[in-house]
Amino acid sequence: MELLSATLARVKPSPTIAVTTKAAELKAAGRDIIGLGAGEPDFDTPQNIKDAAVAAIAAGKTKYTAVDGIAELKQAICAKFKRDNGLDYKPSQVSVGSGGKQILFNALMATMNPGEEVVIPAPYWVSYPDMVLLAGGTPVIAPATLEDDFKLTPAALEAAITPKTKWFIFNSPSNPTGAGYSRDELKALTDVLMRHPHVWVMSDDMYEHLAYDGFEFCTPAEVEPALYERTLTTNGVSKAYAMTGWRIGYAAGPEKLISAMRKIQSQSTSNPCTISQWAAVEALNGTQDYIPENNKMFVRRRNLVVKMLSEVDGITCPTPEGAFYVYPSIAGLIGKTTAAGTKITDDEGFATALLEETGVAVVFGAAFGLSPNFRVSYATSDDALKEACTRIQKFCATLT
Repeated sequence: MELLSATLARVKPSPTIAVTTKAAELKAAGRDIIGLGAGEPDFDTPQNIKDAAVAAIAAGKTKYTAVDGIAELKQAICAKFKRDNGLDYKPSQVSVGSGGKQILFNALMATMNPGEEVVIPAPYWVSYPDMVLLAGGTPVIAPATLEDDFKLTPAALEAAITPKTKWFIFNSPSNPTGAGYSRDELKALTDVLMRHPHVWVMSDDMYEHLAYDGFEFCTPAEVEPALYERTLTTNGVSKAYAMTGWRIGYAAGPEKLISAMRKIQSQSTSNPCTISQWAAVEALNGTQDYIPENNKMFVRRRNLVVKMLSEVDGITCPTPEGAFYVYPSIAGLIGKTTAAGTKITDDEGFATALLEETGVAVVFGAAFGLSPNFRVSYATSDDALKEACTRIQKFCATLT
């Protein structure tokens, strides 16, 4: 009898985690490695949030909580949605999980049936398709090309929807491209969704507060209130508050869906870390002053990376509206050979050769569903970014 399930055979490990792990292994072996693969800010968690966590420990707030979050955190989340997005939710409409990934996974596990489809724009966060597969569904990939600034067009969304479509997953600003949808662009997509009342919307707003150059974030249920009853609006404290390791994600939506997600969580992890929940209360209710200050640094880093990569013949690097990624195209480098004799046939080969020959770790575009590209996370120091981009420039200059 086979030990492993057939379901497991349908999915693959996270490529972004694999790149980060490989870079760490090489660094531990003594190689001079610059890792540009990790999707987390290099800033420390703000002091007021850390203080709230210490106070929770001192107060003995270390016991089990309600499965999907303490009342105080749910109230803070409701206040956040009203304050930032103009959306009214009750605590009974809120779910808190161990990171945004668990929230998305719970929702898919609670709703997907065999044969049902989920429309996912590509480039996509690497985990979306595999979570759909684990939940028994079928991912349907809708391309959002460089020519369209990595944004899904209404026509592409319309073409991807079938009678079997259960969900549309939406992410803005995007991981991996940083592309952000304006209100008009998002309204054009919600107009399509209004014509298909059987399609639910899963909006991944994790990078909401990482928006630059006057870009104004908006979310589907805010842009089209008629979608409120079939939208799960998801978010978390990981990116804006530099709390990736604290593992708190959350969502709000119809009570029936939230209740089903709670049932899934009750039989998997149960409640998120108690101390992290109290830290998240402070993150949402406390000062937000450091977010614009951090964003100034992200803009500076983004501009540095875009400028240096755009100077490379064969690389096209758009300027993103948000998040902390760029997603350059290497269409002009395919077919060339490295100084070490490796022929670049695709973006995975490019990323592998770049790591082996220069010590710069990036994530290849095929992992995100659109090639030939690679993703750079600029959530690291200016010095590291300058050195990494200089190595990329030199590497590309030697290609023949």
